[in-house]
Amino acid sequence: MGRSSLRAPLMWRFMLWLSRILVFPLCRLRVSGRVPDELRGRALILAANHVSPFDPIVMTAACHKVGIAPRFMATGGIFDAPVAGRAMRAAGHIRVDRNTTRVADALPAAVRALRDGGMVLVYPEGRIGLDPWMWPERGKTGVARMAYAAEAPVLPVAQWNTHTVLPYTTPVGLGRSLLRALRRRPVVYVRFGDAAVDLSQVTGTPGARAMKATRLIMEGIDETLAHLRAGEMQMPREVDRTRAVDNSRVRPRPGRSLLPNQRAETLPVRPADHPISPATEAGPA
Repeated sequence: MGRSSLRAPLMWRFMLWLSRILVFPLCRLRVSGRVPDELRGRALILAANHVSPFDPIVMTAACHKVGIAPRFMATGGIFDAPVAGRAMRAAGHIRVDRNTTRVADALPAAVRALRDGGMVLVYPEGRIGLDPWMWPERGKTGVARMAYAAEAPVLPVAQWNTHTVLPYTTPVGLGRSLLRALRRRPVVYVRFGDAAVDLSQVTGTPGARAMKATRLIMEGIDETLAHLRAGEMQMPREVDRTRAVDNSRVRPRPGRSLLPNQRAETLPVRPADHPISPATEAGPA
C-alpha cells in the first residue's frame, strides 16, 4: 500500500482490500502503467472510460494494486442504499446526483477534495458509454472545470473487457452473468496513462477552454485504451448485445456515420485516419 492509501479512511482501505477478493473469482485482472511518483501525494484527477457496471469494482482493485486510494465520484443512488451508502460516505467518496437540481454540488465537493491534496477518480462520460464500438463517447466538461478550479493535473486511465463479466443491462440477469464469469474468468485490463494530459496550451473563454480541454482528456483516454484493445480496434471480440444500438453522445470522428437503425454487426470500421487507428495497436503491457 502506498502512503496515500495509508492516509485514507479505514472504511476505504477495507473496501480497497475487499475489492481484490471480489474480483479474483470473476476475472483475471491485469494492471499496467502506474501513477508517476511526481503525481502522487498531491491533487490529481484520474479520468477513466466507463463500459460496464463492473468497472468501479475493477478500478478499486486496480487502485489497491498500484497503491493509491482516490475518492470516487459516484452516482447518488449508491449513497441511498442502506449498507452501500453508509460505506460510501464513511470512505469519503463524492456523491453525484445526476438529473437533479443537486448535481452542481458535486463539482465544488470534488474541488475541495483536490485542494486538500486528494486524488479523485471520475468517469468523464458521466455514465456507461454507448458508443457502438465501445470507445469513449463525448465527455462532459466537469472534469476540465475541476482541473482548472483546483489546478490539478489529469491522468487518463483505461479499462477493458469488463463487459464480459457484467454486461450493460446488469442487474437484469445478474446471476446468469456472474455464473458465466465464474466459469470463464475472462482477462480484464486496467492501464494507467504514461503522463498527465497537457492542458497548458488551452486558451479562450472559460467555456471554450473547458470544451477544448475535455476533448484532449478524452483523446488521452482513447490513446491509453488503444494499448488494451489489440486486435479489437474496430469492434470488440465480444459484443455486448444488451447495449442500445446507438444512443451515444457522438464525438467528431473522421468518416464515422450511422444510420438510425443500423445494428452493431453492420457498423463501418474505423477509418485509417482516425486518431486511434489499427496502425496504433499495441498489446497489453
